[in-house]
Amino acid sequence: MAASGVVQTVLLGAAAAFVLFAVVLVYRIVAGPTMQDRVIAVNGIGTNAVVVLALLAAALDQPGFLDIAIVYGLLNFLMSIAISKFSVERGGVI
Repeated sequence: MAASGVVQTVLLGAAAAFVLFAVVLVYRIVAGPTMQDRVIAVNGIGTNAVVVLALLAAALDQPGFLDIAIVYGLLNFLMSIAISKFSVERGGVI
């Protein structure tokens, strides 16, 4: 069952807001200043991507987007763990 016009507009507006927030996080990736700031920003963008995919799935009545969101969320989590482990081994965190 597709979302009504108002609900669909609100969901698409929320998705647009999350995309704008992700664009703001790109500044933190570029500016840094530390590796940990960049990792958190990349993780935030990945999380926003998952939320945007879930909102689009609800707004456009496309349940396949939820499968993509779950896989992307798992990859985002694994990437955060891998980068954190790498920076700890290099002595960058503690």
